Amino acid sequence: MIFCCFAALKTSAQAGYKPVADATAFRQQFAKTAQGTQSIESDFVQEKDLSMLADKITSKGRFWFKKDNKVRMEYSTPSYYLLVINGKDIKTKDSQKENKISAKSNKVFEQVNKITVDCVQGTVLDNADFTSRILENGSTYLLELTPVSKALKDFFRTITLTVDKKDYGVSKIVMQENSGDNTTITFVHKQVNVNIPDAVFATR
Repeated sequence: MIFCCFAALKTSAQAGYKPVADATAFRQQFAKTAQGTQSIESDFVQEKDLSMLADKITSKGRFWFKKDNKVRMEYSTPSYYLLVINGKDIKTKDSQKENKISAKSNKVFEQVNKITVDCVQGTVLDNADFTSRILENGSTYLLELTPVSKALKDFFRTITLTVDKKDYGVSKIVMQENSGDNTTITFVHKQVNVNIPDAVFATR
């Protein structure tokens, strides 16, 4: 369920990108933008390619983020699904039932929780669980992250972020799973540093 937060990259999608000219300057500006981002509210579109199905599964919903470590993704179509991350606590809910999970009790959940928040708030380049490669084209940067820890390598082949050159904000998070399933999530109509009540991220 947590993996639905991510998105996936096919190798061919890197066509047109080249290694970034000044990696140090990018890291500094990316970190500065992340430090200044207190909250994000956005619509999102998620496309999931399952290795056993010919057609993509497209979902839409609303996304919220607030420092520190608060994420809410509420899927509205084609069916209702809710994921809330608040620190170490995770809540999921669909039309049938609600589940509450503590990331402390599960090392993989704890790592995936950290990846989710790091990707959203732009601190993922500081995550020692990955090696990184920074690419660019005329309008965007591409951050390609490869897992180095065994727990993550068992699930993920590559995680990729698309960063807009205009504002250094993350516009797309992509993931390729070892199972062959690919997911792509794109943020649209994004608003930064808006007031979001803490109640939005309640897990109890």
